[in-house]
Order: sequence, then structure tokens, then C-alpha cells
Amino acid sequence: MEIHSTSLLLLNLIHLFLRISAREFLSPGSSLSVEDSSDVLHSPDGTFTCGFNNISGSAFVFSIWFSNTAHEKTVVWSANHLHPVYSWGSIVMLYADGGMVVKDYNGQAVWETNVSSSSKAEQVQLLDTGNLIMKGQGDIILWQSFDSPTDTLLPNQNITSATKLVSANRLLVPGRYSFHFDDQHLLTLFYDQTDISFIYWPDPNKNIWEKQRSSFNTTTIGVLDSSGYFLGSDNLTFKATDWGLKVMRRLTLNYDGNLRLYSLNKSDGRWSVTWMAYPRTCSIRGLCGMNGICVYTPRPACACAPGHEIIDQRDRSKGCRPKFNLSCDGQEMFVKLHNTDFRGNDQSSSTSVSFHTCKKICLNNCNCKGFSYWQGSGSCFPKSSLVGGVTSLGLGRSIYLKLPKTQVSESSIPHSQPFGHRYAPNCSAKNKIFTTDFLDQPKSSQSGSHPQYLYLYVFLAAIFCVEVIFVAFGCWFVLRREGKQLTGVWPAEVGYEMITNHFRRYTYKELQRATRKFKDQIGCGASGIVYKGVLKDKRVVAVKRLADINQGEEEFQHELSVIGKIYHMNLVRVWGFCSDGPHRILVLEYVENASLDKTLFSSKAPQILLEWNQRFKVALGVAKGLAYLHHECLEWVIHCDLKPENILLDENLEPKITDFGLAKLLNRGGSNKNVSRVRGTRGYIAPEWVSGHPITAKVDVYSFGVVLLELLKGARVSDWASNANEEVETVLGRVVRMLTENLMLELEGSQQLWVADFIDLRLNSQFDNLQARMMVKLAVSCVEEDGRKRPTMENVVQMLLSVA
Repeated sequence: MEIHSTSLLLLNLIHLFLRISAREFLSPGSSLSVEDSSDVLHSPDGTFTCGFNNISGSAFVFSIWFSNTAHEKTVVWSANHLHPVYSWGSIVMLYADGGMVVKDYNGQAVWETNVSSSSKAEQVQLLDTGNLIMKGQGDIILWQSFDSPTDTLLPNQNITSATKLVSANRLLVPGRYSFHFDDQHLLTLFYDQTDISFIYWPDPNKNIWEKQRSSFNTTTIGVLDSSGYFLGSDNLTFKATDWGLKVMRRLTLNYDGNLRLYSLNKSDGRWSVTWMAYPRTCSIRGLCGMNGICVYTPRPACACAPGHEIIDQRDRSKGCRPKFNLSCDGQEMFVKLHNTDFRGNDQSSSTSVSFHTCKKICLNNCNCKGFSYWQGSGSCFPKSSLVGGVTSLGLGRSIYLKLPKTQVSESSIPHSQPFGHRYAPNCSAKNKIFTTDFLDQPKSSQSGSHPQYLYLYVFLAAIFCVEVIFVAFGCWFVLRREGKQLTGVWPAEVGYEMITNHFRRYTYKELQRATRKFKDQIGCGASGIVYKGVLKDKRVVAVKRLADINQGEEEFQHELSVIGKIYHMNLVRVWGFCSDGPHRILVLEYVENASLDKTLFSSKAPQILLEWNQRFKVALGVAKGLAYLHHECLEWVIHCDLKPENILLDENLEPKITDFGLAKLLNRGGSNKNVSRVRGTRGYIAPEWVSGHPITAKVDVYSFGVVLLELLKGARVSDWASNANEEVETVLGRVVRMLTENLMLELEGSQQLWVADFIDLRLNSQFDNLQARMMVKLAVSCVEEDGRKRPTMENVVQMLLSVA
């Protein structure tokens, strides 16, 4: 960690030196040279750099990139990526007539701006937004890079009907995917090749209502704002999991066809994915090209359909070519691929037909490459081409490929598996046929052996059989042991590495060793006891032994799979679980500074006092976490027990909500019964738990309102009672009425200092008055008796951000 920090500091110093020596703008008649690495433009704040970027050997491209990122440059725009220039003698020059030209070493122009020759350019400048602009007289923008994006959109950069993103690899070679408005004015992901083109996102099989889009709008525009929220004119919306200001972001169409939103961690210069169009990479149609099949082994990779060979070992996304010719003379056979499908390209569709009828339909059509048959519904889909192949456990359907009547080995049929052969590029392979050897094939023995060697052969064969039995038993034992640890874990994305390495199933013995037989207790609550542990990879974790779990194995794993997919910076990460016999245990992210109650209500030395800006950050972070649970998760999640004890603080005092999703785990019994029993802690429980009204996400809003009041006051609501016999609900009601009256008096023009009197006296009036009033208003609205009158957590976040 120390070495990494030192290298990052050195990198920043180098960037600072280059920034000092770099130009601020390019004036008419001046140029940037490819030979001098310091001959670049920097944005005023140093975030972006513009100049010649070395992509390979002596090839350079005039580009814009982020200045302070780890490892490789993160390029956000390129000019001459279709025509790289040589490493000597190449320049980019600005002419007075408005033309900016990239020239190769021989003076040939490989790229230039499309600006009228009558325009007079005064300078070219790189802005803090990452936009390279050419300004004319009166600061008129004659040209800007934002109008011609490559594979990336930056915050506040528009995508319109005239622009599009095109995927590119590390060498900036354009790929086969694009993102732009379609004929219905919908923002769409396309797969484009010379012989085939189709839409793969949003799902073309869904109607406009299922897509939740609006078509044929008069305007076509989409933009990612500074907080990480994307809004399109077709009603396409999504936002980063770390939604908020002061974070560097980019929206990139990657070479694999997935559209991803990235956020930059300033401390280590690394990017993290905070939203993606496809959580499962293999779901992207065309990922493995024609006749290719995407498999999980365990990472997503490309394999060939039986009877086909890879076209390019270095780039498997180019697909596979057949090693046969179908004569259509009735000499064909069908090979079944279990849990596999080639989505789309159906010649027709039939329902309620028999398997033999479906098979006959394909046999009678010479252009049919195979058919998909759904056993349950009798649906038949003959295929005109094999594209969009994917195989995965639990897919629930099979494809039948038409091949000549030649022997097809089972080992040539690709399938997903957690262990075994990994499909990977073979850069040194030349003209080799790609087959996957999943199964051992017996070797044919030589005939004509002399009789005198018969006993020797029998003896050697016996020894060999014994060895095989021992090896097979050893492999079975190892796989069985690993299988126990990895049951139910299937990777799903770039992000699949994180899931494979982290969210997994642990054995009880593993967690016993990690916690030294559950000795170091760090917390205790109604849902269970928490212990500190250290895993084999030296990762410190919190291990929670759950109480009152009466579910079956399958139900427990299902609920945990939902919680395991939830990832947000203000939610405690769930690394894994244990379901071993009677034991139900969660393995959680370890958070350094314990829970909020220990800091907020502490009477110890003043150095641990939460300052005002820290309290506001806690309120905003908790609101963002709850908004994510309520509005952005694939399945509806309510916390049901939000309180300071369930809000942890990390080393930077950033809040992280824990114990979310446990309402389902601890009390199940049907869609309505799972929240029927009163849950929560006295003082934070919403009235509807007792009144019998429907339980919705508004119960968390109520609890959040109480936490807001405690953040303001610095004391528990239960400690505000004037006498020991006063109920906590009575105290809360009295305080809320007082605050409501004060807010009403403010509206009538009465100037009062009531806010300062209500705020924690330990802060010595050191607080932001505007933020304090907003928190009071929100707290009062959140604890409304009628849940329908309470705001949503999304609204709460917006209100807090308005005063941040």
C-alpha cells in the first residue's frame, strides 16, 4: 500500500512537471510535434491532456486522455485512429483559416476539421470538461471534439441523432458495436458487420411499453450530468451507484459491446464500473461472432460450435467458420447442445408442435442451420444463421445444430463449467483447428503384439488401472471439497472477477479458523452476533452468525444471491455466506470505525466528536444507500431496522448501511407475511407496523427521519424525555410539533434562533444554517404519521444535494 502511494505521488509529480512545460492553447501557425512527449495541451485544472498518444510501436494517434490514471492511458477521444501517424516528423497544426490538420511524416494530411475556409481561428484550447475547442472571433466555437465522439461520452457531452459511439480495442481499432439513436428515435446498441446487422439493446423482442421508452420524439438528445445521472429524450435513464458530485466519470462502449459507466478513484487512479447495460457479458448478442458460443469457464469466453473452427486465435470475437459443406441431400444429422441458444435470426416460429415436426421443418429447409426447441411449450424456432450463441447452466433450453453425418465427438461441444479447460486466445497458434477437449478420448492400441509380451502388458495395465483409480479418487476429493466452497457461484461479467473471488460460499470450518473459533466479538444485535475474522487471503472481514433462521437451504441461498448482487458505496459489501448444517452465517466487509451510535452519542474526549460537515455527509450517504435499495435494485429491498447501530463509518467517516435485506432472511412466509411481524427498534418503528397498514419502503423513510433528528441533536430520541415515564413516541411527537411550529413561524416572517438552540450544543454553533434547516424540514416530513405523505428516498437525496 505504501509502495503504491509512493508511485502514485511520483506519477502526479511527473504530470505536474509536464503540465508546467505544456502549452495552454494552440495559436494559428503553431503545432504539436509527435517527437516531443511534453508537446501537449493540458486542461486548466490538469484533468485532461491532449497530444500524440503512442498506441503501438511507431504508431501514434492525436488523442485526449485523463491525465492521472493508473497504468494505461484512458483515452476519451481520438482524431486519426483510422490512420495512425509515424513516430517521426508527424505534427498537428492549426491554420488561420480555421483548419486543424494532423499530418504524417511525409506531409500527407490524415485528418482535419471540417470548418469553413472563411472562418478565422484564434486558438485551440482543451477545457476542464475534456472538450477540445477551436475558437474564432468573439469566442465563437468553430469546432469541438464533443461533436464527434469516438467510444466515450464525458459528463455534459451530448449524444444526438448526428453522433454515435463506436466500440474500439486498445489499439483504437473500431469494433463492431455502436450506440446511437435508431429509426424510432430510441437510444440503442447495434451489432454491425458487413453481412449482418441487428439491435441487441434494449431487447428488440419487447414492445415500447416494456422497454419503458418513448419513441418518435421531436428532439433526439442524451446527456450524462456531473452527478452520474443519464437522461435521454426517449426516457432512457440510469445513474451511477456512487451517484453524486465531485467524481470523474465516463460512459464508454467497450470492445465487448457492453455500455459501461465508470467512476475514477482519485486516491489510486483506478476506474470502477458503477453501471452497465448488461450485468452478464454472455447476454450480449454477437459477442463471439458468427457460429461462436459464449461460455463461462468460469470467465466469459468464446468457443466454436461443433464442426466449426476459430477464424482468428488472437480475436475470438470474429467468430468461427464451418469445416463442412451441407449438401442438403438428406444426409444431415442434428447435434444437441444442452443449455445453449442462438438468440434471434429465426426463420419462423411455431408453437405446440412436436419435436419430430420441428426437426422436419429444419430438414426440409436447406438454409436452416439448426433449430431451438422448447420442450415445455412445444415452441420451435428454425435458425437462418448461428449468431448470439450462449451456453449457461439453468438456461432451460437446447439448440440442435444441423451437421453432415460424420462423427461428432462429445468433447467438441462447448459448455459452461467452473473447473477445467479455459478458452483463451492462443497468439502463437497458426492454422490450428480449435476443438475443446473436455473429455478424455481413448487411444487406439497397436495390434500384432508378440504373445511373449502378453503378461508384461497385463501387468503394466493392472498398475496403470490402480494409478488411474487413485488419481480419479484424488480429483474427486479435491473437486468435492472445492465444490462445497463454491456452490451456487457463477461469474457474470467484468465484475465477474469480483464475484468469483469474493461472493462465495464458505464452510463452517473455514469461518471457525478465520475467527479463531468466534472469539473476537465486535457487535451484537437482534439478528445475530458479529465477530472479527481474517480470511486466508489476509482480508479482514466481519462474520455475522444469524439467529432465528428457519428457512430451507434453497430459500436461504436464493435470498443471499439477491443480497450478494447489491453493490453501493454506502452499503456494507457482502463477501459471502455459510449454510452448513444448522449454521447460517454472513461474511461481510469490515468497517473500521464501528457504528454511528458509538461516535454520535459518545461522552468521551472531544476529539471523536462528529463535526457538522461529517454529520451532513453521513445523512447524505445513508439517504443515497436507501435510495439505491428502494429504487435501483432488481428486487424490492426494504431495511426495516434502520438506526445508528446499523450505520457503520469507514476510515474516512463515510457511512455504510449494514443488515439490509435481512428482513426477508429472518422472517419469511409469503409475499405479504414476510413483513407482517413488527420489525425494528423502539423509537425508529413507523406507525404502520402497529396500525396494520400496508408495509412499504416508507417505513425506512420514517426511520431515516428519526436518525436525521438524532444527527442534529447529537442524542437519542429516547433521552429527550422530560421524565422517566414518558414514552419515546410521545417525546418524538412533541419534538416534531415544536419543529413544525417553528418552521411555520419562519414562513410568516418571524426571525428566530430556534435552529441553533436545537443543534447539538457540543458543536458550539459551528454548523451550516441552510443545511441544518433543510435537514429539519426533511426530518419533519419523513416522520409523518401518514406514510403516503412522506417523501421517497430519491426525493430526500435531491433535497440534500441542493444544499450540499
